[in-house]
Amino acid sequence: MDKRGSRRKKAARAQRAQRAEADGQHEPGRFWRWTKRLFVWGAALALVGALFLAIAVGFAARSLPSFYQLKATQNAQTIVVRARDGTEIVELGPSYGKWLSHDEIPQVMKDAMIAVEDRRFYSHPGVDPYGLTRAVYVWATGEDRLGATSTITQQLARNVFLNSNRSLDRKLREAVLAMALEWKFSKEQILELYLNKVYFGGGAYGIDSASRKFFSHPANELSVGEAAIIAGLVKAPSRYSPTADVDAAVGRASVVLRLMKEQNFIPQDATVDPSEVRLKEEAAQNSVRYFTDWALPQLDLLLPETFEPIEVWTTLDVGMQRAATAAVQSNVPEGSQGALVSLDRDGAILALVGGTDYVETNYNRATNALRQPGSSWKLFVYLAALEAGYTPEDRVVDTPVTIGGWSPRNSTGRNIGETDLRTAFAYSVNTVAAQLGNEVGFGSVASMARRFGISTPINTYPAMVLGSNEVRLLDMTRAFAAVSNKGASVEPYGIVKVTTADGETLYEHKKSRSTQLVPDHVAAGMTDLLQAAVQTGTGRAAQIGRPVAGKTGTTSSNKDGYFVGFSSGITTGVWMGRDDNKRVGGLQGGAAPAKAFAAFMRYAVKDRPVEEFETELKLPEWQLEEDDEYFFGSPDDYYYIDEQGNLIEPGRPPEGPDGQLPFPVDGERPQPVPTDPTRPPLREQPPVRGQPGRGADGAPQAIGDDFLDRATGRNEQRQPERPRQ
Repeated sequence: MDKRGSRRKKAARAQRAQRAEADGQHEPGRFWRWTKRLFVWGAALALVGALFLAIAVGFAARSLPSFYQLKATQNAQTIVVRARDGTEIVELGPSYGKWLSHDEIPQVMKDAMIAVEDRRFYSHPGVDPYGLTRAVYVWATGEDRLGATSTITQQLARNVFLNSNRSLDRKLREAVLAMALEWKFSKEQILELYLNKVYFGGGAYGIDSASRKFFSHPANELSVGEAAIIAGLVKAPSRYSPTADVDAAVGRASVVLRLMKEQNFIPQDATVDPSEVRLKEEAAQNSVRYFTDWALPQLDLLLPETFEPIEVWTTLDVGMQRAATAAVQSNVPEGSQGALVSLDRDGAILALVGGTDYVETNYNRATNALRQPGSSWKLFVYLAALEAGYTPEDRVVDTPVTIGGWSPRNSTGRNIGETDLRTAFAYSVNTVAAQLGNEVGFGSVASMARRFGISTPINTYPAMVLGSNEVRLLDMTRAFAAVSNKGASVEPYGIVKVTTADGETLYEHKKSRSTQLVPDHVAAGMTDLLQAAVQTGTGRAAQIGRPVAGKTGTTSSNKDGYFVGFSSGITTGVWMGRDDNKRVGGLQGGAAPAKAFAAFMRYAVKDRPVEEFETELKLPEWQLEEDDEYFFGSPDDYYYIDEQGNLIEPGRPPEGPDGQLPFPVDGERPQPVPTDPTRPPLREQPPVRGQPGRGADGAPQAIGDDFLDRATGRNEQRQPERPRQ
C-alpha cells in the first residue's frame, strides 16, 4: 500500500509540472485575455460613469435658473455717493454697471478674454479635456502642482453658484454645473453672462463697471489696450488693478496682447502700447469716508428696505472737503488729531473731517468723540445772561470770587476790575462767566445748552460755566449755527435725495421746521460778543478779511483746543487734541484751531458776498421801560396828571415836599450804592425811567390819600388828617 500511494503522489506532481510548463508557453494569450477583460470592465464602468454624469448634468441643467433670471441676479447692493454738484465721490458695495448684450460687447473685449482665459472656449463642453489632461500630466511628472484648469464656463459656475475653496468636491460640482450650463445655454449666452458678472477688482463686477471705474467711459467704447487691461485683471484683480499698481496692470496687459496675436485675434504687426491707456484719476476718498460713515447709516431710517442699486445725493462740497482736510493736516500739532465740521445756514454739512487720516484710523472725532469745549461753552452762559436782561454794554466787575467752595482763576492770573460785558467775553474772563452763571443759575445755563442742541449729559456744578461738560464737535457747531441764524434752530443734515439707478426718487430732504430758540435781540447781542472775540479778543487768529464771529476754547493742561465761528452764512467748528487725552504743548483754541478755521473759511466763503452782522439791539418793551414822555413828548407841551393825581399846567413840573423835583425830567435816577461795600455788584443797575412815586405805605400812588379819604368818608374817622406826600 505504501509503495502504491507513493507512486500516485509522484504522478500528481508530474502532471502539475507539465501543466505549469504548458501555461508558460501560452503567457501572451493570457495577458491579452486579462487586458480585454480590463478594457471591457473599464468601458462598462466608464459607460456607467458617463450615464451617472449625464444624469447629474441633466438634473443640474433642469434646476438652473433661466437666462433672464441669471441676468437679474445680484449679490449685494451698490451705493453711489454724489457730492452736492452731482460728481461721484465714492462707490460702495459691488458695482454691476450696465448690462451689455452679446452683440453690444466689443469684439475686441470678447477676443481678449477668450485669448487669456479659455482659448478652446468654442470647442469644449464646459470642461476642457485637453487642458485637464495636460494639467494632470504636469502634476504627475512632479514638475508642478496640479494647476487650475477652469474654463470660462467653470468660472461662471463658480462665481454664480459656488465659493472659491480648493476642495475636490467643489471642483467636481463646478465641472457638473459647467456642463449643465453648456447643455442649457448657448456659447454666446455663456460669454454674455460671464463678461457681465465676472469680478474685476475695486468692487467692479462686469466689463461695463470696470470700464467706467478705470477708464471713465462705458464698455462699448473700449479700445484694444483697454480691453487687454480689463481681461488681464481676472487672474488676480487685487494684484493687477490699475488703481493699485499701474505698472503691474500694464505688464499683464502686454501678456494678453501677445496671446491675442498668437491666436490671430489681432494682426501680428499690430502695435498697441498699454502704457498709453489713460486711466481714470482716482478721486481722493480718504477724508470723504468720515462723511459717508456718518451719513449712510441714516438710510436705514429714510428708506424702505431695498436691495436695488441706489444713488445718494449729499450736501458735501468736494472743494471745501479738500480745503478742510488740508487745513486740519497743516495746522494740527505733531502727534495730535484734528476734526472739522462746516454747516451752511440751513444745516447742510459742507465739509466733515473726522481725523488726520482715515486709513490710519477711521474713528470719527467730529461726530462721535466726547471732549471738553473749554471757554467756547461760555456761549450758553452769555446767552442765558442776555436773555435775563444783560446787554453787551453793561458794566461788570472782574474780581476774585468763590462759589460753593470753587474759586475760578483767569488764564492771565490777574483781574482787571470794572469792565463791560463785551470785553469780558472777548478776553474770556473766567471770573465774570462764573458770576454770570451764578446769577442766572447754572440750571438755566444747562437748559440753554440743551435748547441749542447739546445732546450729551450736562452737570450743573459751578465749574460747568468754563466748559467742563463733554460735548460733540457737531453739536457745538450746530449751536453756533443757530446764533448765526438769528436765534432760530438749525438741524444738520447730509443727504439731499436718494434715487434708483434709473432716476426714480426714493427720498428727498424737506426743510426742517425751525424753532426760535432765543429772541432776536439775544441772538444779536451774542453775535456782537462773538464778533468782538475775533476782532480784539482771543480769536484774532481767525480773522479772514471779512466779518467773523466766533469763540475759542482751551481746556486745562491744553488737552483740547476749540474754535467755533461763522461768517457769510457758513458756521465751522474745529477741535484738536490727542486721542489719549494727554497734554499738547502750546495747544490753545486761539492758535492752531483758529488758524485751521481761517485757512478753511478763506476758501469756503470766497464765492459768497460779504455779510455784515446784525448786532443792533432792539430790546423788548419790558427791558426798555420807556416813560410817558417817550410817547407824549415834553411836559412843557401838554397838561398831565402828576403821580398824586393833580392836574399840572404846561411848563410847571410838580414839586416834591422839599421843593425839589421827585426825579429828573429826563426820567433817570442816580445809581444806587451797593449794599455790601466790600463786594461790588457784578454790574451797575441800568437806568430806570418813569418809576412812579410811592406813598407812606410804600405802594405806588396814582392820586393823593386825602382825595381817597374824602371820597370814601374815611376822613371823618381819621384824626388828625394825614399830610399829603
